[in-house]
Amino acid sequence: MTHQKKNMTIKTITKNIKASIQNSLEQFDINLSKEALNLSPPKQESFGDLSSNIALILAKQIKRNPLEIAEKVCQDLINSNIDYIDDITVTPPGFINFLIDKKFYQDNLKLIIKNGVEFGKDLSVKKRTANVEFVSANPTGPLTVGHGRNAVIGDTVSNILEWHGYDVTKEYYYNDAGKQMRTLGKSVEARYYELLDKPFEFPEDGYQGDYIIEIAKSIINHYGKELEKEDKKFLSYAEKIIFKQIKNSLNSLRIQFDTFANEKSFYESGAIKKLLLDLEEKKLIYEKENATWYKATAVGASQDKVYIKSSGEPTYRLPDTAYHRDKVDRKFDLIVDIFGADHTDTYPDVLSALNALDINTEHIKILIYQFVTLIKNGEKVKMSTRRADFITLDHLIDELGLDIVRYFFIMRSMNTHLDFDLNLAKDQSDKNPVFYLQYAFARICNVIRHGENQGFEFSEEFDSSLLNEVSEIKLLKLMANFPVMMKTTLKTLEPQTVANYLQDLASSFHKFYGNCKVITEDKKLSHARLGLIHGSKIILSTGLTLLGISTPEKM
Repeated sequence: MTHQKKNMTIKTITKNIKASIQNSLEQFDINLSKEALNLSPPKQESFGDLSSNIALILAKQIKRNPLEIAEKVCQDLINSNIDYIDDITVTPPGFINFLIDKKFYQDNLKLIIKNGVEFGKDLSVKKRTANVEFVSANPTGPLTVGHGRNAVIGDTVSNILEWHGYDVTKEYYYNDAGKQMRTLGKSVEARYYELLDKPFEFPEDGYQGDYIIEIAKSIINHYGKELEKEDKKFLSYAEKIIFKQIKNSLNSLRIQFDTFANEKSFYESGAIKKLLLDLEEKKLIYEKENATWYKATAVGASQDKVYIKSSGEPTYRLPDTAYHRDKVDRKFDLIVDIFGADHTDTYPDVLSALNALDINTEHIKILIYQFVTLIKNGEKVKMSTRRADFITLDHLIDELGLDIVRYFFIMRSMNTHLDFDLNLAKDQSDKNPVFYLQYAFARICNVIRHGENQGFEFSEEFDSSLLNEVSEIKLLKLMANFPVMMKTTLKTLEPQTVANYLQDLASSFHKFYGNCKVITEDKKLSHARLGLIHGSKIILSTGLTLLGISTPEKM
């Protein structure tokens, strides 16, 4: 029943199916939203490639049997001859299933090879801008494992947005004006005097660890032994050294920021004073018990929130709200914040204050990630940041390598707690998901080299209709779904979706390789299979690059 057009994609086929369903539904005289009309893979692969539950939705509204509705719509769809649809069936309790002609997948391979790394991109979309804020750790010590997950998620989200045509500004925001920074200065000062055998008092909540001692030693070398107490050099020098270490750690993960924003600048520019005045004008600021409060209950919250404590110390909400106001003023099409789970109950206060000032926040997307636990030999590795009893990000990279660290941080959904298994990360077998992916890529490169040695130079003029084996079609289907997967990832900004897709693709390739010899005495078939693995290489390379992982040609 199918007829075909060249250069079609899954997206086009899906669009055509939806249009045909919509035409058929006109007979029922009912309006349905675009969201109600969705297509997804059926639970059983034998039913087809796509399935619609529209008959079940319609049955509730018009009080008719869903199977009866599905059969009627199915017949209309068969009569409409949708491009590349080989069969349309109905299964209880009323699903309409679509089998895509294998010729579509065979033809799509040529499109993948023709477009190369651009395959799947919607090049018609106009350029948009995005600001992605991530890491944003205060410069009080080395980056830890928890910061690492934030860093890799943020960088990968930026890559995903750039792939979809966004001009991305990667931004790092830090607190250089609060209690944590003062505590850092006092900690360094205490170690400075301790090294000089002079009286000192280490702050009760001070920062422990050898890095504080090393900074104090460096201060002695740079500024001598006569610094007075409360000298600003203790803090300014410590901040400078730690920030340099943080940037080096991020460079080790291949992460570089475009912009660094700091809290102090919003006090100096008057932005925080203006924010308080504007909220006060809206009657959303008041004084109580010598503290300044934001009247959050007036805009729907269950309780009001402190902006400035009775000690004069601002809570994070005040400068963070001014900072987000500044980001909105910079006119980005999309603003993405990546926060740890400890921000779950607090970031809504920032958004509510902006909304109270009639500032649109619909384009601000908050991504919350759960925390990381290191597991070694099945046991949890205990850590304390304050006591400096932790594994630094640098140590993790040195121990495991960049690729493994990056992948392990995004291999689970950011919405779930991450158990980072050090034993699995060090495993050099295909149990290690990074090794499994990179081995698939290296194996493809090896087959291509072997083909060249046998006189098989790759050409785009191959006969893709020769790819009929079950494992070949399975691989072709996965490759064709790459643009669909990327569209989903743009909606969720969940890097794990890309990681899962690549694992499926690598698994499918390994099975194909085990079942089908690529270089054979049949030259036409050999060229077709070389085309198949060239297409696989393109998509594996694109996906691994999005995740910031290397593509070794030999292993």
